Amino acid sequence: MRRVLSLVLLLLGGLLWAQDKVYVCPMDPDVRSNQPGVCSRCGMKLREGIPEPVEFHLDLSVTPRAVKPNENVQLKFTVHDPWKDRPVKNFQIVHEKLFHMFVVSQDLQFFVHDHPRFEPDGDFVYDLAFPKPGMYRLLGDFYPDGATPQLIAKTVIVAGKPPAPASFTKDYSTKQAENMQVELTTDPPQPIAAQKTLMYFKVSPAEGLEKYIGAWAHMLAASDDLIDMIHTHPFIADGGPNIEFNLVFPRARTYRVWVQFQRKGVVNTAHFDVPVKELE
Repeated sequence: MRRVLSLVLLLLGGLLWAQDKVYVCPMDPDVRSNQPGVCSRCGMKLREGIPEPVEFHLDLSVTPRAVKPNENVQLKFTVHDPWKDRPVKNFQIVHEKLFHMFVVSQDLQFFVHDHPRFEPDGDFVYDLAFPKPGMYRLLGDFYPDGATPQLIAKTVIVAGKPPAPASFTKDYSTKQAENMQVELTTDPPQPIAAQKTLMYFKVSPAEGLEKYIGAWAHMLAASDDLIDMIHTHPFIADGGPNIEFNLVFPRARTYRVWVQFQRKGVVNTAHFDVPVKELE
């Protein structure tokens, strides 16, 4: 009898230990489960024992160093660990890619979302011609193996007279993209800094909507002074016409928000201007 009781207690203890395990999405840490699987929001594999977030070092070198408008330059991104500053060579795939790169011009008129090629030495390389003088902000989105996803911005200055500072008013007007229309509403109608804003997008036609590099949509939000840059993915999306993002704008500024959807193999990009106010 004692032997049977001991076996029951052992099995029960093992069951409780298994239930205590927590699997977390590295990209969306609020998505958690007691069972292994994939994130219902972004599709990444849930992981046990996610380490504490630590920012890695991202170095950007530009060749040639004197950047001129409309001349090809090579961008080279090198990642170093934050402990001994050693080059990082191993990365996890996030939404089908090892490195997502966004480039935004000072006047917020130029936008690129692309993926530098991974070199054998561990660097990421991309060729680009900046179209006009001024400041450009480059956002790197990558996931070093054994760490947590990283979002790090760098700056490139292109020679010449820079454009006037960006100045925008609210623009929620329906946008005609490559092969669809995109509408935006927000809740609250007037977004407040440091509080959650629900952003509802409706695309039409929705027939033929496809995932674009692993997600139903991608968003980049950039403040008009290019200090804040946020890359995120839908909170709710199922392949239908309605896509919801949840976003916390960090400051009272006007933000330009680019959204990207894929329909019938065509990537659609639309942007909206969202003024964000202080809490009164």
